[in-house]
Amino acid sequence: MNPHYLYAAIDAGCLVVPLLASFHPAIRFYREWRYFLPAAIVVAALFIIWDIIFTVSGIWSFNPRYISGIYFFSLPAEEIAFFVCIPYACQFTYYCFQKFLSTPFSDIAATRIALALSAALAFVGLYHITHVYTSVTFLLLSVLLFVTARRGAELKYFFMAFVANLLPFFVSNGLLTGSWIAEPIVYYNNSFNLGLRVGTIPVEDFFYGMLFQWANVLGYNYLKTRKSMHPKNVQNVWVK
Repeated sequence: MNPHYLYAAIDAGCLVVPLLASFHPAIRFYREWRYFLPAAIVVAALFIIWDIIFTVSGIWSFNPRYISGIYFFSLPAEEIAFFVCIPYACQFTYYCFQKFLSTPFSDIAATRIALALSAALAFVGLYHITHVYTSVTFLLLSVLLFVTARRGAELKYFFMAFVANLLPFFVSNGLLTGSWIAEPIVYYNNSFNLGLRVGTIPVEDFFYGMLFQWANVLGYNYLKTRKSMHPKNVQNVWVK
């Protein structure tokens, strides 16, 4: 394979299985696109702005060896595609967990986990405030988890889906950061992070991924709930 298509291949590899499975008659996730797509577009726009700022600032950069050379606003086309392919795969997993599985812990437990994680992230983010990738990622996720901690029913499925997605995350993000290939696809300036890696993956990437995925789930659930509460979809119930 031409190395210039490697990043594109990673995007496609993350998308192809959940996309095909979306049409399985027992799953039918394609029916959820009306909720997923608007939420994904809004979240992607916010993260792309963040990505552009960090790229221009030299916090991370992209290896021209593994990308097509097509750029939009300083970002490779493959990086733009990343913000569609990854949330689709993660949202699909969340949807399947919600639809088919029961969770091993309660809503209250999920809320407590979210609050504990929020506190820990806030402490680390503030302590390492000069490490921009660390502080921005940790503090944003801390605030989002704190504000949404009461959504225990959603969080418990999200935490399960996040853990389930760690294996494909290790493969895809491992490739992006240099595992099994000669050079990384994405370079990180360690002056802006903690310098701690799991394999080749900066520890911040795990929490960046959690922030990105949880934001998509929140948007998806908001639109789905709003649709279900529309007057046309609410039946009148008469009680004697």
